[in-house]
Amino acid sequence: MELQRILMVDDDPDIRTVAHLSLTAVGGFTVELCGSGSEALEKAEAFAPELILLDVMMPGMDGPATLKALREIPALAETPVVFMTAKVQPRDVAQLKACGALDVLAKPFDPMGLPDSLRRIWTPR
Repeated sequence: MELQRILMVDDDPDIRTVAHLSLTAVGGFTVELCGSGSEALEKAEAFAPELILLDVMMPGMDGPATLKALREIPALAETPVVFMTAKVQPRDVAQLKACGALDVLAKPFDPMGLPDSLRRIWTPR
């Protein structure tokens, strides 16, 4: 099975635009964009993502809080999550993985390399 459906959650419209272009044009993925944690909660179950790419620092509901809420939706309880953040010190990464993230990617990210990075991280469930 190959990774195809990605839910991307980030409050920065520029990052969403670059990531969307990267994931669709370069990666060939089907992508659903969300600008907030609450929007992700509204859209995620119906979209049925195979991977969730989640910003850490967002106003209102941050990445870890969004992940916790997504885990309470039975259909998304096991969906792999990758956090994206500028804070990638080993302690920060360890804390995010302890929240249940599969991995953590650094921002700013390489748009040309993002699809391959996600394919490497993702493993079929």
